[in-house]
Amino acid sequence: MKQGWRLAAGVAAVLLALGAGPAGAAEPSDVGQRVEALLRQMTLEEKVGQLNQLSGKEFTGPATDKVRSMETEIRSGRVGSMLNIKGVPDTRRLQALALQSRLKIPLLFGLDVIHGYQTVFPVPLGESASWDLDEIEESSRIAAREAAASGIHWTFAPMVDVGRDPRWGRVMEGAGEDSYLGARIAAARVRGFQGKQLGGVESVMATAKHFATYGAAIAGRDYNAVDMSEHLLHETYLPPFKAALDAGAATFMNAFNTLNGIPATAHSGLQRDILKGAWGFKGFVVSDWGSVREMVVHGYAADLPDAAAKALVAGSDMDMESNAYSSGLVAQVKAGKVPEPLVDDAVRRVLTKKFELGLFDDPYRFSNAERERAALNDPRHRQAARRIAGKSIVLLKNEKAALPLRRGLRSIAVIGPLADARRDLEGGWIVKSDAANLASLVDAVREQAGPSTRVTYAPGCDVACRDDRGFKAALDAASAADAVVLAVGESWDMSGEAKSRADIGLPGRQGELFDALRAIGKTPVVVMMAGRPMTFENVAEQADAILYAWFPGSEGGRAIADVLFGAVNPSAKLPMSFPRNLGQVPISYQQYETGRPVRDEKNIVYKSAYIDSPNTPRYAFGHGLSYTRFAYRDLRLSASAMAPNGKLTLSFTLANTGKVAGAEVVQLYLRDPLASVVRPVKELKGFQRIELQPGQQKIVSFSIDRDTLAFHNRKLEWVAEPGKFELMVGSASDDIRLRDSITLTER
Repeated sequence: MKQGWRLAAGVAAVLLALGAGPAGAAEPSDVGQRVEALLRQMTLEEKVGQLNQLSGKEFTGPATDKVRSMETEIRSGRVGSMLNIKGVPDTRRLQALALQSRLKIPLLFGLDVIHGYQTVFPVPLGESASWDLDEIEESSRIAAREAAASGIHWTFAPMVDVGRDPRWGRVMEGAGEDSYLGARIAAARVRGFQGKQLGGVESVMATAKHFATYGAAIAGRDYNAVDMSEHLLHETYLPPFKAALDAGAATFMNAFNTLNGIPATAHSGLQRDILKGAWGFKGFVVSDWGSVREMVVHGYAADLPDAAAKALVAGSDMDMESNAYSSGLVAQVKAGKVPEPLVDDAVRRVLTKKFELGLFDDPYRFSNAERERAALNDPRHRQAARRIAGKSIVLLKNEKAALPLRRGLRSIAVIGPLADARRDLEGGWIVKSDAANLASLVDAVREQAGPSTRVTYAPGCDVACRDDRGFKAALDAASAADAVVLAVGESWDMSGEAKSRADIGLPGRQGELFDALRAIGKTPVVVMMAGRPMTFENVAEQADAILYAWFPGSEGGRAIADVLFGAVNPSAKLPMSFPRNLGQVPISYQQYETGRPVRDEKNIVYKSAYIDSPNTPRYAFGHGLSYTRFAYRDLRLSASAMAPNGKLTLSFTLANTGKVAGAEVVQLYLRDPLASVVRPVKELKGFQRIELQPGQQKIVSFSIDRDTLAFHNRKLEWVAEPGKFELMVGSASDDIRLRDSITLTER
């Protein structure tokens, strides 16, 4: 890492910026003046208390000694924030305790509102497959409205880690493998959560997490170490965080992992030099759960007080559930190991957000029972959940016109371990699961098939599918049906935090159930539910139609049925490449050219290739089919050359040549074939979701400027080097329809 990332250099810069004390850093705003006035009244113990976050899970049970101790801490001003407290009664009760403290500083209530509060939307990776920024922003806005009405001020989302290893269960929470797509989605989610500005009672503070590189954990194993170059860090893993910051993200969360041997929680290069330094971040950084304490286990801190000192000095402002700051930070300051101006800086950041939220003016403004009832019972939220889920379902394959299913069929068999799933539709990180009011896939098929169609159901096995005892009943149901829908995949608790999988294939004998159906002459339409890309080569080869539904949320069963019957024409595109087998992982379309590239799969001798597997993914980044067809025609450039400060326009005609209305996500890719640093063979640089009626066509345009062509050179400077650039437009990263090239001139 750069010399500027040294701990001492980062601290010196911060101390210089802060001056001698809090009075010297007053901001010329009402909030800034109020913060400074309050800060001058605070004891060191009260300051540290504002940096202490505790979990309120214990408050839901009997009044134990731990609960009484936590209540005492809140009353004494030793707690600045609580997490895992929700609902108007509990948030009001605990806020009242905080207002008994000497300075009456209100609490912040945080919660993992990841993909919905009560109304559950598709898991973030699935929702990212929509490539619909407006809908992604809308789902976050609805989640914020429900959460804020229930007393929540702050969500620990969005997760903006780039993820290229589907073994890592937390790919479920992100936007996939691409930095550009991830950055656009990160900004949309921040805008949705926070609204136009902090303080609105229908918005919550967003958290960009996990800063940084958590998505590159070695071997896809959660909490594992990360080792990467500075170039990869800046080129791929940081841009979504910068986009979240530019969109106004109020807070950042650091990560569990080490980055090149330094725990992210104590990484001054990330937190002081980049985030608060070069990027000018004015919000505050919260640790991940217990990550300050875990530095002792890493072998980076001697004990809890040492961990507290290293985390605070490196720029971690709030300690989530380690009790490290509350137990050791005061002593570390008094011993001279932590400069008090650094504590003041952290407290100032936290207090600023409390003022901006309006909590000092009305501590209960987010805890409104009437607004809570209205938000949690708004039928528009479920309508949005169904619409967005439909836009997130990817049609991976559709041969022999297997889909959509014809209405009026005499009989349909819906089989498989997830055919009647309800809780599994929602995925992980659920705040207020209400499985009783969910329609399973078989329920939804019955609703839409109509009274003249007989719908039968047989699970075949459970999700683990350890034996075939239920296969016969499933085969009997299938053999008597005109159409068969097979629902397979993961259970909700097989993806998410601490859910890394060494085998990402279909669990147990699920694949054998598909084979058994084929053996009796039935080729089912396959519906897959999961929180990650899986491997399923035999199904991919033999099935006529495959829908990848992810974990689609509260209205997921109905949304899948909408697509099955053609009420919704699928338009989703993959945000992650799907490998053919585990040996290809990690995999991304954005690979770098080698000296021995594979140009022809039939000629791989002494090439950068596997000898026992095709080298292409099973389904590439950006892949996704439709029930209609789209033609790309007449690529035009407004100019063939561009000056460094110039712009040009790429345009083409997109036509719906099929028989039904549909939406196509058109994708713009770039290649820089000759540069001072080897560039990827393809990079996403733009996309648009275009809706067209049958026979309709539209001219689609993309603007090209210096930033489109720029990259980080070996000195990590953002440069656009003169030369030739290849432009590609297509339906997926491996389905390029139009090509041309431009030249960036010297001046």
